[in-house]
Amino acid sequence: MTKTLLFLSMLSSSLAFSQEDLLKDIDTIKTNTDTSQPAFKGLQVVTAQSTKLTAKNEWYIVVAHRFGDISTGFKNFFGLDDASTKLGAIYGVTDNISLSLSRETNGKTFELAAKYGLVKQSDKFPVDIVGYNVLALNTDLDKDNYPHLQFSDRLSYLTQALISRRFNENLSLQLTPSYVHKNLYEPNIEDKNQFLTGLGGRYKISKRISINAEYFVNFDNHSVYKNPLSVGMDIETGGHVFQLVFSNSQLNSDIGYLTNAAGKWEKGQIFFGFNLYRVF
Repeated sequence: MTKTLLFLSMLSSSLAFSQEDLLKDIDTIKTNTDTSQPAFKGLQVVTAQSTKLTAKNEWYIVVAHRFGDISTGFKNFFGLDDASTKLGAIYGVTDNISLSLSRETNGKTFELAAKYGLVKQSDKFPVDIVGYNVLALNTDLDKDNYPHLQFSDRLSYLTQALISRRFNENLSLQLTPSYVHKNLYEPNIEDKNQFLTGLGGRYKISKRISINAEYFVNFDNHSVYKNPLSVGMDIETGGHVFQLVFSNSQLNSDIGYLTNAAGKWEKGQIFFGFNLYRVF
């Protein structure tokens, strides 16, 4: 895995330096401790949300892709035969409020989300604080399997506080306490209400490339699912931000990613993928 990441880093670096810098304002650093810049360049740390906000009247088109388990080997072409895709759009209502709508293949899930800035890091305050709320609709459920299914059973909810600090030009960290509520759930597998805490970070290795990582602890102790652990790489190229992802969770939806991670890193059950953002 280390060799793979090193190879991708070298390849991505050569490509990225041939492109125009999408976020020149982010790279215009006054000093190494300048806190006027966002803690993260991407709207996601890896798969989970970061404290970066969309600017007023900006549109983002998002394409996120997670291939299958690479440990299946050549038979499944290292996961390339089995993929989950998320398509979405994000609109900046103001510089501090954005709304998004997305749809993921897995579970045919739609997510409506709001992201809003609460406090900004400054000389007088040590961190950025951003709120994030999601309403998810699972359209894959049917009455053949759930005879008494109601519309409300398809809904689940996510509330997060995104708390980040930009320590210097290269290093940013984020703490993400989270709460998930599911109207329909299997009590032998998971809880109706789940509390999680995530820690993520970004370390810049060149002008256009950073290494990112995140890990969430789910305090739902009897869940059969695993704590999501992901590493990735941010690459800035002309007109878009590209993120490479390695994770033990195949799902792209916010709630699915946090609560339905099935892979085991120690057994090589890892899902490779990418996030692609295009801004207008």
